[in-house]
Amino acid sequence: MTGRVIDGKASAAALREKIAAYTAELTSKHGLQPGLATVLVGSDPASEVYVRNKRKTAEAIGFKSVHVELPADVAQDELLSHVKALSADPSVHGILVQLPLPKHLDENAVLDALDPAKDVDALTPKNAGLLLSGRAHLVSCTPSGVMLLLKEYMGDITGKEALVIGRSLLFGKPAAQLLLAANATVTMAHSRSKDLPGLARRADILVAAIGKPEFVKADWVKPGAVVIDVGINRVETSDGKYKLVGDVDYDAAKEVAGAITPVPGGVGAMTIVCLMHNTLIAACSQNNLPLPTAL
Repeated sequence: MTGRVIDGKASAAALREKIAAYTAELTSKHGLQPGLATVLVGSDPASEVYVRNKRKTAEAIGFKSVHVELPADVAQDELLSHVKALSADPSVHGILVQLPLPKHLDENAVLDALDPAKDVDALTPKNAGLLLSGRAHLVSCTPSGVMLLLKEYMGDITGKEALVIGRSLLFGKPAAQLLLAANATVTMAHSRSKDLPGLARRADILVAAIGKPEFVKADWVKPGAVVIDVGINRVETSDGKYKLVGDVDYDAAKEVAGAITPVPGGVGAMTIVCLMHNTLIAACSQNNLPLPTAL
């Protein structure tokens, strides 16, 4: 048995078309062009690629794109002043500060300076709290993308056992909350969990987000389980080149899983389009228009 490949690119493309159409209608009917601001500190190559892709997507679907690029040694006060200015700009509806920041900067202080209504990564304490209470409009982008893929490929996940490996604020914690809200039975695991393979073998939905290349082995996977690989790791090949791999040993695991996301081409494609969806929601919310929840 070889598991179905969960095609994140195709799902993302379909959602992107819907967002573009909704944006065109929003602009023509209400004169409202959603605005997304990206803030990049330093010149980390991976972060530069991520931000460039986000800006290109925003412009392609009709958003206004604003970009602030700052040197790696920028002072905390200067960064905070840029974030506060974007928060006060009515033409900017969503703000993404690319993380991680250089070590001398306080990420918590930056998030605290961000208007929660424009926090399209859903990292501020207010948005995290709203998610916990089941009242969030803005939900972290990668977990949102994962839930859309699960809905498309599994349908109702009520009562399914889900294991989330990784407890980050950016993914693990919000993913667990969304799975709980969808009535799954959720276990969170991490680097200090005991018998991780044993926990994984019980899971109908196995979500890996631990940041270790091919960490999850095929014999961890329950036969027929859906495997969601959130990891993106750059590893060197035997010929001195580099390739991207996930946190799951994909080639082996796909022989056991019922369905599995590849890397690249799986979850990552959904993350950017869910960021656009959040920006659209934020623009509507800030202008007292109905929220586009049914895309």
